[in-house]
Amino acid sequence: MLALPPLSLYVHVPWCVRKCPYCDFNSHEFQSLPEQAYLDALLRDFDLEHPYAQGRALQTIFIGGGTPSVMSGEFYEQLIKALQQRIDFAPEIEITMEANPGTTEAGRFTAYRKAGINRLSLGVQSFNTQHLARLGRIHSGHEAVRAFQDARNAGFENINLDLMHGLPEQTADDARADLEQALSLGPEHLSWYQLTIEPNTAFYSSPPPLPVDDVLWRIQEDGQALLASSGYQQYEISAYSRLDKQARHNLNYWQFGDYLAIGAGAHGKITFPEDDRIVRYRKTRMPDHYLKDMLHYRVGESVIAQQDLPFEFMMNVLRLNAGVSEDLFTRRTGLRLDVLNAPVARLRDQGLMESHRFAATARGRLFLNSILEVFTP
Repeated sequence: MLALPPLSLYVHVPWCVRKCPYCDFNSHEFQSLPEQAYLDALLRDFDLEHPYAQGRALQTIFIGGGTPSVMSGEFYEQLIKALQQRIDFAPEIEITMEANPGTTEAGRFTAYRKAGINRLSLGVQSFNTQHLARLGRIHSGHEAVRAFQDARNAGFENINLDLMHGLPEQTADDARADLEQALSLGPEHLSWYQLTIEPNTAFYSSPPPLPVDDVLWRIQEDGQALLASSGYQQYEISAYSRLDKQARHNLNYWQFGDYLAIGAGAHGKITFPEDDRIVRYRKTRMPDHYLKDMLHYRVGESVIAQQDLPFEFMMNVLRLNAGVSEDLFTRRTGLRLDVLNAPVARLRDQGLMESHRFAATARGRLFLNSILEVFTP
């Protein structure tokens, strides 16, 4: 039977100082920031979303962008306080904010912590000055280290570092040096992932010279061994953490949970057990439109068709190395478990999926796209 899953909230801040050439997120360079107007719009948006909480408390909040750290600590203090007046927060709620080293200083980190943000995700990407310049980043390697130290001094005990590899003209030694620098800081969590060239980006229009496959493979193998030997467990395709420091917000995504979404370009997913349906929706992307239209923030929504649910479910849960228990499928989709019998049996016979659990084997994780094709309607 379809059941209500845990509930999270995603908040999108669409502005940044400069658009990076690899970025395909909904981000826009700004001349001035309409903080109060955007705060008002976010709360109006949430008031329209609130009925979809269906009585649930928020387990996690994730503030992404863009560059959320262009906003002041006062902005987030008012936002979090106003949200808490509208909906229950779980006792141990995780509130994450993305921050870029080039838009923060010690005082801001203190203000963010005072506002109630208890997890920080620093968009470092690299500590190499040349690579940072090629990526269009506005900070230096030294500023990245200082930002981490400032965040620690401000009281953040749960910090993620975003780090990319496979950068233009990056060698395997360069990539290892970045990872070693990150590990020397002792973050609780690392998002370590390969640069990909996405449509509608400057890099797509003018591709940079990227490392060849042999170098990429060496970077991946060397990096994973280094992370493991340093006490970081890979629990998701590109996520590594200390014990019990997994990103709870992202875990809710990968376990096919629900999430409300507010802000320009935000995407959400909500389950309606009484109607036996699961809905995905999105908000208008352009900040100007979002600020002006006070009643119609949503610009599209769709019910996930029943025949698509096995693929949607597996596309998420198989990102997790540990996968999920089999009974979660029925609770999250409302479908009988036996609809998966044939494809799962075939994958297990091929050694690509674990027994008695929906998880890819070590070999299967090398062929995730092929596994997912088995669940395509």
